Amino acid sequence: MGRFLNPDNSSFQDVINSEIYVDKTGLLDYTNSVINTTSKFICNSRPRRFGKSITADMMAAYYSMGCDSRELFMGYDISKKGSFEKYLNKYDVLHLDIQWCIEPAKGPENVVSYIIENTVAELKLAFPDVKVEGRVTLSDMLSQINAQTGKRFIVIIDEWDVLVRDEANNQPVQEEYINFLRGLFKGSSATRYIALAYLTGILPIKKLKTQSALNNFEEFTMISPGGFAHYIGFTEDEVKKLCEKSGRDFELVKKWYDGYLLGEYHIYNPKAVSNVIKWGNFQSYWSQTGTYDSIQPLINKDFDGLKSAIVEMISGAETEVKTTTFQNDMVTFRNKNDVMTLLIHLGYLAYDQKRQMAYIPNEEIRMEFMNAVEDSHWN
Repeated sequence: MGRFLNPDNSSFQDVINSEIYVDKTGLLDYTNSVINTTSKFICNSRPRRFGKSITADMMAAYYSMGCDSRELFMGYDISKKGSFEKYLNKYDVLHLDIQWCIEPAKGPENVVSYIIENTVAELKLAFPDVKVEGRVTLSDMLSQINAQTGKRFIVIIDEWDVLVRDEANNQPVQEEYINFLRGLFKGSSATRYIALAYLTGILPIKKLKTQSALNNFEEFTMISPGGFAHYIGFTEDEVKKLCEKSGRDFELVKKWYDGYLLGEYHIYNPKAVSNVIKWGNFQSYWSQTGTYDSIQPLINKDFDGLKSAIVEMISGAETEVKTTTFQNDMVTFRNKNDVMTLLIHLGYLAYDQKRQMAYIPNEEIRMEFMNAVEDSHWN
């Protein structure tokens, strides 16, 4: 059991111990179904406060050989699935939180070298009989272990996109990081040593020109959620049950926090719902996520009448959005569609995939945009 290799289950234990926990372990039945298949590379992007880290911790607790999680998962959805015992704590797991790594690495420019140095060191301790010479990269170390032992790994990366977002104008950092990910996950060697890869963050995988930098990944996003729709946020049925149990007014919760349409599901922001269930304060919790400062300059550019479109949406209108040109970063914006696509990924706008229409999802977000309109910087 290490920091990055084969973590324990304490983080997910804390989640289950919490006052409000909504069972999303059914997602594991899907990931079990794609282990060691061509669909084993997964990127699931969603906004802040939509349970990204909880999902990553759940997966690490379930798959990691560094713990015994059978009792932890008993009674939850995954324990009722036929795949439960087959994969439970059966894999060597690498669990990386890129956001966390920035501080001990002493800056974003050192994150890649920090990850390589520390994970390779843990792997050498865990596999002392594997013969390696000199300094090796993480991908080479995993490949060597696989070649000499037949072991395959599950790699879970939380906040995969933090360097893409927060270091948007730092090209050397971004290039080094994207190349690190490509080396880790692309090519025939990666196919051999990876049993399952799960990336989660706010943005989909960065595009290079018109292609994804990791085009072997299946992506599940706020625009195209696929079978992950009911695992992103709280569903309406889940919120109803929470309201019934706590005595909160469901219709009022719906007005404030509903509005995201993912597939056939109405999805609610888990953080906001949990706060209102616990404290009863109907207010915007969105401003606490810290994303608005990064998007306000984009709105101020007013691409193709963007400000007017947002004002109309505040009044209940919808706007057609073409999402295909967005480059999945924080710097490459050519038109209104690109900015609105970013707003969808960040959760500021909801999106009807069938009709290709964007709209403000609920009262919480409407308040944020109204405050922006009143802000002197908007004008």
